[in-house]
Amino acid sequence: MRAKKKPAHYLDSYRAAVVGSQGLITERQLLAKMFVISTVITHFLFPSLMLRSTLPLLGACLIALSSCSSSTDTTSTTTATGAAADSTAAMAGAPAADSSASAMGAMAGKADPKGPTAPHADDKEFMMSAAHSDQNEIQFSKMALAKGVTGMTKTFAEKMIADHTKSTADLKPIAAKAGVTLPTDMDADHKAMAPMMEKLSGQAFADKYNTQMVADHQKTANTMAAHMQMTKNADLQKFISNTLPVVESHLSMADKDSKMKM
Repeated sequence: MRAKKKPAHYLDSYRAAVVGSQGLITERQLLAKMFVISTVITHFLFPSLMLRSTLPLLGACLIALSSCSSSTDTTSTTTATGAAADSTAAMAGAPAADSSASAMGAMAGKADPKGPTAPHADDKEFMMSAAHSDQNEIQFSKMALAKGVTGMTKTFAEKMIADHTKSTADLKPIAAKAGVTLPTDMDADHKAMAPMMEKLSGQAFADKYNTQMVADHQKTANTMAAHMQMTKNADLQKFISNTLPVVESHLSMADKDSKMKM
């Protein structure tokens, strides 16, 4: 036997008609609309049946219906406004496009004056940091040669010793003129790192040495570029102009040869 189809509720029929033309509505709105329509029809067909108490109730339903509709519209508007505000805030919080100078600094082998730097609050501190930097590269490169590195790593280490020895020699007369005594040892961080480096050997040492050279030369290049924007000392400006390209070439070499083999 064919099952009897369950009769649809009168609310379902009315809801289908209203929803089809106006979109999703609430049960409260639906009942309020039905009451208003039935009351108006009754008033015109059977005026004598309308009581005075019905009119205030009708007015209350109209107010409630208006309130529901207004609330729905307000919620939709608020949601849309909130989404727009969030979008605007996200755009406002997005970082601005880098300038050409900053973008160049982000390239491999280039100085970034806004990146990590060694202390250089004044000319004296800069010269002290530069001398420490030279010793960091010289001492670690001597360690590399003592451990018997070969190939590209050996060539790189030999170049570090020669170029950074020259850098210190070029800086000495400038420091002497300014009354600054340059340090002849590594900085505290590299002194603390040295025992760990000494324990390494073979490819493990070569990898660590090369990685450290990349980090050290990036920091040195950043420091020189940043101090160039600060110093008024013509001798230091010339020193930085001559030395920074050499440091950047070291950085580029170390970066390209990040997988140096012994």
